[in-house]
Amino acid sequence: MNIGLIILIIVIVVILLWLVITYNNLVSSRNKVKTQFSQMDVQLKRRADLIPNLVETVKGYAKHESETLEKVVEARNKYTSASNSDDKMKASGELTGLVNKLLMLQESYPDLKANTNFIQLQSDLKDTEDKISVSRQFYNDTVMKYNNLVQTVPSNIVASLFKFKEEPLFEISEAEKEVPKVSFEDKK
Repeated sequence: MNIGLIILIIVIVVILLWLVITYNNLVSSRNKVKTQFSQMDVQLKRRADLIPNLVETVKGYAKHESETLEKVVEARNKYTSASNSDDKMKASGELTGLVNKLLMLQESYPDLKANTNFIQLQSDLKDTEDKISVSRQFYNDTVMKYNNLVQTVPSNIVASLFKFKEEPLFEISEAEKEVPKVSFEDKK
């Protein structure tokens, strides 16, 4: 056999092997992104399930805070009806700010602060919010690693050949970064 032909076969095999390994890494990384989003989505769903109970508990104590309660329920409904990850991320961010505002209501209602149902719901919600925060961090780390594969040479060649697309990071809007303002003036 000709030495040139052997070298050509080796080069082709190495290139094909590299393509297969790179493709598999991209698929694996994309699947990790989907899994991390699902993990975060589980916690977001848990929060959405807790909110109606918390709202009902607060309603009895904070009658003139109906606008806040309605906004929380509306934001929760936006989250539960969201059909894609972008809409879910946006609705979740909106809900986070409103939940923080809802939890701050207890400062103005001593009876609410002492209500065992409210205390348990508040504890469950705080635990869920902590889990959401960690899930968001894991999701963003996973997305960053995947996007790096999609964007960097040489894996970007395989990514473009097989139409791998960048995934969005979970970002907090400017409105969500603001400290919630709660006013306890009587709304008569």
